[in-house]
Amino acid sequence: MVSFLIVLHTLVSIFLIGMILMQASQGGGLSGTFGGNAASSVLGGNNAGNVLSKITTWLATLFLSLAVIISILTGPKSTSSVSLIKQQADNNPPQQIEDPLNSPSNEVLDLGGE
Repeated sequence: MVSFLIVLHTLVSIFLIGMILMQASQGGGLSGTFGGNAASSVLGGNNAGNVLSKITTWLATLFLSLAVIISILTGPKSTSSVSLIKQQADNNPPQQIEDPLNSPSNEVLDLGGE
């Protein structure tokens, strides 16, 4: 299921890139190079931009929806709301720490100085 959604997400992203490149920008863009003029002649000059922008909007919505669905399906399955630090503290009980100053084996270090 997740692999199918990832493949679908990849295809939608490729189509979205194509739709964005086909739209005419202020400088003409790549729409004339890749057939944007053909779409303009078939749909009419005014409607071609509207159709391409609507398709782009739908593809962008589908792209974001698929991204959210894939992240939910592949996310962590833990439903526990206990913090990781508290879980670690519960698993490892505290150990006794010796005080080095009050230790019975308190030895004096002789550095050999005068």
